Amino acid sequence: MTGASAALAVFDFGPDGAATGHRLVDPTVPALTVMELAATRGDGVFETVGLIGGGPLKLDRHLARLAQSVRMLDLPEQRLDVWAAALHDVAAALDPDVDSYVKLVLSRGVEGGTTPTGWAYGQAHASFDDVQRDGLRVVLLDRGYRHDIAQTSPWLLQGAKTISYALNRAAYREAERRGADDVVFVSSDGYLLEGPTSTLVLREGRALCTSRTDLGILAGTTQAELFAWAEAQGYSTSYDLLTPDDLAAADAAWLVSSVRLAAPIRSVDGAAKAVDADLTSAFNTHLRSLAG
Repeated sequence: MTGASAALAVFDFGPDGAATGHRLVDPTVPALTVMELAATRGDGVFETVGLIGGGPLKLDRHLARLAQSVRMLDLPEQRLDVWAAALHDVAAALDPDVDSYVKLVLSRGVEGGTTPTGWAYGQAHASFDDVQRDGLRVVLLDRGYRHDIAQTSPWLLQGAKTISYALNRAAYREAERRGADDVVFVSSDGYLLEGPTSTLVLREGRALCTSRTDLGILAGTTQAELFAWAEAQGYSTSYDLLTPDDLAAADAAWLVSSVRLAAPIRSVDGAAKAVDADLTSAFNTHLRSLAG
């Protein structure tokens, strides 16, 4: 049955900690205990998958990144086909005529236990037509780490998509205090990183670039898909060490993510930046064509 505004599946786990199946449950009824480590410690990983017309955007890329995050946190290896089946069942319960998302979450489980906890929650989201058209005002914020943090201090889990999002939410509040919509993080030694929930993409002529993925940032699933499409259109693409000067000099820039898709940047720290409306439209038309 379709047409719900929200849907929830919870996973069953085997003795090895891998999900063996899932059950759809009432999303309005509490499903976690107060001792769940996702809530008390933020000890878990997640992926958010956009849905368009009821179909997920590049689920294979999200599942691969989920598996990488699982490895980085030493969580039990998962059967990705089980997670994919849950996502599809949740998606099928939602209204296909409204853009939505499904969040896949794996937690270490209940304090003192040995079995993980997992769920897939889906719901509709607000339209991003305005921001895709008009663009974002962003501020640059120091993340407080050097650009080589992933190599020098891997235990800080930079590059894993964990559910510990307090710092990212604080960054959004700081952006609001500064009259901005979003954030681009900068390393303490002056290199561009990523947004709290997005990947930075720059255009210089017929070349697209993004920050290197060895800088303790997430490998962007949406950015990777846009690069594949752009290469087929004759653009060159690269992963580089980028600075704020590169962002200022770029012909255009975007923050891209699996739910908001490609949102152009229209100002940086109050300085206006040109919006490439035609390429933004082409980006989003391509991304919306991928659902299924």
